[in-house]
Amino acid sequence: MDNKNKTDSRVRENKRSPNDHSMLKMALVAFISAMLGVGIAFAGFSYFGNRTSDTASVGSPGTTQVSDSKANTSSTMSGAYKKVSNSVVSVVNLQRQSKSSDGDLSSIFGDLFGDSNSDSDSNSDSTENSNDNSDSSKSNLKEYSEGSGVIYSKQNGKGYIVTNNHVVSGSDSLEVILADGTKLSAKLVGTDSTTDLAVLEISGDKVPATSNFGNSDNISPGDPVIAIGSPLGSQYATTVTQGIISATNRTIETQDQNTGQANGEATVIQTDAAINPGNSGGPLVNTAGQIIGINSMKLASSTDGTSVEGIGFAIPSNEVVKIINQLVKNGKVERPSLGIKVVDLDQITDDSQSNLKLPNDVTKGAVVYSTTTGSVAKRAGISKGDVIVKLGDKKVSSVADLHSALYSHSLGETVSVQYYHNGKLQTAKVHLTKKTSN
Repeated sequence: MDNKNKTDSRVRENKRSPNDHSMLKMALVAFISAMLGVGIAFAGFSYFGNRTSDTASVGSPGTTQVSDSKANTSSTMSGAYKKVSNSVVSVVNLQRQSKSSDGDLSSIFGDLFGDSNSDSDSNSDSTENSNDNSDSSKSNLKEYSEGSGVIYSKQNGKGYIVTNNHVVSGSDSLEVILADGTKLSAKLVGTDSTTDLAVLEISGDKVPATSNFGNSDNISPGDPVIAIGSPLGSQYATTVTQGIISATNRTIETQDQNTGQANGEATVIQTDAAINPGNSGGPLVNTAGQIIGINSMKLASSTDGTSVEGIGFAIPSNEVVKIINQLVKNGKVERPSLGIKVVDLDQITDDSQSNLKLPNDVTKGAVVYSTTTGSVAKRAGISKGDVIVKLGDKKVSSVADLHSALYSHSLGETVSVQYYHNGKLQTAKVHLTKKTSN
């Protein structure tokens, strides 16, 4: 082959079409990428191979190991939990037989307005029964329900536990289970159905720890909190759930535990920390490890049946402290009483309403069903069939309103009561005294 042909041959070999160049570029990119991948892989092998304490990434199957390095997972809330958890207990309600939940006629008509000794009788019975240690009585006891509680004080050789009234209601005996599983008999010191609080007593030498109350007036929506308790019973004791303060002053309607009738209103803390059956009576805790509320209830569904998540309620610590101090001191909470039984106006029949001779624009109020002899209301001129529409400066549209208005006043005060008598609006001055027995 002559030189010309050789030259032409070289030119033809070097002159490639655009497609040829594209293919060449793709091949180069693929080759470089492959080499980089191998390099990265080798670097990876070298890195993990030199970290013998970490989980092995190569080797034969079945040689994976657990890392010895410890992650720093501590948080403010875990510290708060450690401060409180040893003082949280499970509260076991023991009963000889199932208690009837049917209320008598008097309770249906707002018996909580006093002049009934049902509260004190229940407290004394429960206290006596909780101290009954005879073998014959204990052998007949069965676990009726479980809730939670928290040890808040150790004084004079005694340990004091706060829980909910509905956790201990109807008990013939009470038992608490400490965080370490130790079971102890507990004495019922006192209960308050209005605020749904109760205080128990155990031997002071058995107290593993106590917790402190924080100021519930200092909390704000969005503050992180944890709830500690025994959801579904002691098998899940000292379970902790986390959330925030959803609202600080939520007003909710309360119900009589026997009749289901609304009997007042309560101002509570709303939280989205999970609160389940069994959490009742346990503490709601802030980041400082202080109790800022006692968990009491949750909203599971709305009035129209809509399923609800993340709406729980706790009794504010400032209210708790005020009530439990009275329970320890007196065994009960003394509140003012009118000495009457009442029912919501809109709950009685149209025929009965017509007998009240009310103006057409009066459709709400609390109807007096009966009065107690010698009661302050009777002495002020209020009688059966009257319809109370205002107490002090608060309007009364229901039994719940009347409860709230009455309990906002103290023993010894004199308040004005507006009511309709035979269709005419009248005002009476009532000097408030404490509840009396029938």
